[in-house]
Amino acid sequence: MEHLWSPWRMQYMQNGTPATDCIFCSAWQQNNKEKLVVTRTDHAVVMLNRYPYTSGHLMVAPKDHLGVMGALNAETLLDLVNLLSHAEQVLGKVYSPDGFNVGANIGSAAGAGVADHLHFHIVPRWSGDTNFMTAVGDARVLPETLDDTLKRIRSAW
Repeated sequence: MEHLWSPWRMQYMQNGTPATDCIFCSAWQQNNKEKLVVTRTDHAVVMLNRYPYTSGHLMVAPKDHLGVMGALNAETLLDLVNLLSHAEQVLGKVYSPDGFNVGANIGSAAGAGVADHLHFHIVPRWSGDTNFMTAVGDARVLPETLDDTLKRIRSAW
């Protein structure tokens, strides 16, 4: 039997119930490295997903704590689209993926983990990147630490 070690998950497991604070709102108020913030604009934040599907999994969220796109002003919507476009370019340069998943789960019924703060995911994908670990083992194997991912993306941003 093989063992996979992911000691960074222990902090998450020992903290018990996840914080009730909005991760996107707190990304505006706390240390960039702690919150895995890549960059901020006047209207939005780009940050790593702490529990990524693949290396380079980013989230883009508006500054305002709103749950649907229709509540955002045109300037914020444009900023979000520009950030997603730039993220695609940066991730393409850093990771050379074969494609991307880009989307938002709006509302808890749609699968949003943070349902009351709109956010978009951009996930680099490679041909054949699904394997038995995800399908059978209910686990993901990532080739680099979040700190290394953050450094690579920030330097290319």
